[in-house]
Amino acid sequence: MTTRYGFQQVGDVDVFYREAGPGDAPVILLLHGFPTASHMFRDLIPLLADRFRLIAPDLPGFGQTRAPQRGTFDYTFDRLADVIEGFTEAMSLNRYALYIFDYGAPVGLRLAMRHPERVSAIISQNGNAYVEGLSDEWGPWEVYWREPSAANREACRSSLTPDAIRNWQYGTGADPSRLSPDGYELDIAYMARPGSEEIQLDLILDYRSNVALYPAFQSYFRKHRPPFLAAWGRHDPAFLPAGAAAFQRDLPDAKIHLLDAGHFALETHAREVAVLIRAFLDSAIVPATVKI
Repeated sequence: MTTRYGFQQVGDVDVFYREAGPGDAPVILLLHGFPTASHMFRDLIPLLADRFRLIAPDLPGFGQTRAPQRGTFDYTFDRLADVIEGFTEAMSLNRYALYIFDYGAPVGLRLAMRHPERVSAIISQNGNAYVEGLSDEWGPWEVYWREPSAANREACRSSLTPDAIRNWQYGTGADPSRLSPDGYELDIAYMARPGSEEIQLDLILDYRSNVALYPAFQSYFRKHRPPFLAAWGRHDPAFLPAGAAAFQRDLPDAKIHLLDAGHFALETHAREVAVLIRAFLDSAIVPATVKI
C-alpha cells in the first residue's frame, strides 16, 4: 500500500502529514513524540495500511510542518493540541483510534477530553499519563518546571544533544543489531535547524502542564472507558513499565503488553506492535467494511 504525503493548512500552520490505506477504512491517528516526527511510523504504516487508514501529522516545531517562528507562535502543548484538532477537522476525521507516543500522548489526550465521541480506541506506546511512569531521569526538567531560570533552562539543553538523542533516547534498552540509524540521525538533523533548540526548551518547560493534567486524563478514562492497548518498551529510560500498568487502575479492561524494547519501540519492534494493534482493533472497533 502506497504512503502518500501532503500538507494541510490550519490557521497559520502548514501541517505536514503522511497517509496510507483505504479512504473508507477505520482511521488511526498517529501522534509522534520528542524529538522525532511522523517518520517514526515509517515501518508501522505499511504493516497496517491494508486494513486501516493511517494518518500521521508532524506536530508544530517538529519534522516538516511549517509553523511560525518562536515569539509569534506559542509552543505549548495546549497550542499543539489546538493545531492537531484543527487538522483533524480540516481532514474530516470524525472518528479515529489514537496512537499516542511520548509528547503525542498529552496532545492526543487533550483531543480525547475535548471530543470523546471521536475516539474509537487508544493505543499508547510509551505515552504516559501517571506519575509512577516517570523515571528518576526527569530531575533537571522537574527543577526547571519549579524554577524556570536561565540556568535551569540551560541545564535541560543536554537533552537535545546528538549523544542524548542517539544513545540515551534511542539506544537505551534497544537491540543495537535491530536499531537503524535512519530515525535518530534525522532527528539530530532536525534538532540542528536554527531555532529548534529554543522551541524544544519552551516545550520542556510546558511539559509541567501535562503532569498537572494527569488527574483530568485519568478522569476521562474512568468516565468514557475507551478501549485501550498499551504496547510499551519495558526498557524505556524515561517512562517506566509502572506507567503502563497504571492504566488498568482507571481502565480495568486495558490490555498491557511490555515489549523487549526501549523508548522508540517501533525502531526495533514495529512488526510486533502491528500484530498487537490488529488483534486489539479487530475486537475494539467496527469492521473495516463499515465506513466510520
